[in-house]
Amino acid sequence: MPQATDITLSAHRLTRRYGLGLAVAELDLELHRGEVLGLLGPNGAGKSTTMQMLTGNLAPSSGSIAICGIDLLEQPKLAKARIGYLPETPPLYRELKVDEFLGFCGRLHRIPRAALVQAVQQAKARCGLADMGKRLIAHLSKGYQQRVGIAQAIIHQPDVVILDEPTVGLDPNQIREIRALIRELAAQHSVILSTHILPEVEAVCDRVQILHHGKIVFADSIDALRRTQQTETLLLGFARPPTLEAFIAATGAAAAQLRDNGLFQVPCTADSALAQSITQAAAAHDWGLTQMSPERTSLEDVFAELTDSNQNTEAAA
Repeated sequence: MPQATDITLSAHRLTRRYGLGLAVAELDLELHRGEVLGLLGPNGAGKSTTMQMLTGNLAPSSGSIAICGIDLLEQPKLAKARIGYLPETPPLYRELKVDEFLGFCGRLHRIPRAALVQAVQQAKARCGLADMGKRLIAHLSKGYQQRVGIAQAIIHQPDVVILDEPTVGLDPNQIREIRALIRELAAQHSVILSTHILPEVEAVCDRVQILHHGKIVFADSIDALRRTQQTETLLLGFARPPTLEAFIAATGAAAAQLRDNGLFQVPCTADSALAQSITQAAAAHDWGLTQMSPERTSLEDVFAELTDSNQNTEAAA
């Protein structure tokens, strides 16, 4: 179990209201040293609002935030010095060269002049920008601009790096490169990754918290999230299909459903004797069994179930 000294960021009962609307509702969050935490949710779930509060760019309506034990609301300068932030739109000056921009960011973070050149070189090396220092940011590809955005977030060696949708608009190769970079960052920093892209969470995160209408609906490890996918169903096809009622009566599969494509869907665990019962019933009633195949619940299905709601409450992103 992580010790208190391993906690680099903690938020307690974090809430943000906009007029009568509630964007984030009493959110609890902890980030441990050396991990990547995925903050996941559909558009409008409250992810960006949460990111802005965690970085001190937006005051919460109530609740508390601490960065390495420093209260962000009471000592904002000290706390923000421990944070690196890449918003969804990277804060780049496109008319500057990479070295010029990173040097400027280093000075904003009060890196001593004697250490500034080395800090720029280290940030470039870690982000795959070693040969890009003399290039104008405007002339870089979208992927390299994202790298520059990450470099400005880590140039001052923060304890916590917060990345808001860092792979939006990138091509598949660039996405793989940025994901690999995020994993590498976890070796020296704690990382919060805000995204709505499910494969991204599986690829880079250790834990995940899923937001819906500003509330946490899932908070656990990636392994626990994967275990929710282990529920299997059997898909069954018959040459002479029975009615759903006749199928249930003959097999005892009370939770069976009939899909629009004519296939029967039956929940089934790995050690279930239901498959044998179905086979025997199909032979006895001459249904002509043509298909029996397992179907595992996808991560998309799990996500949809967790964030499915008939509520009409709107939340700002």
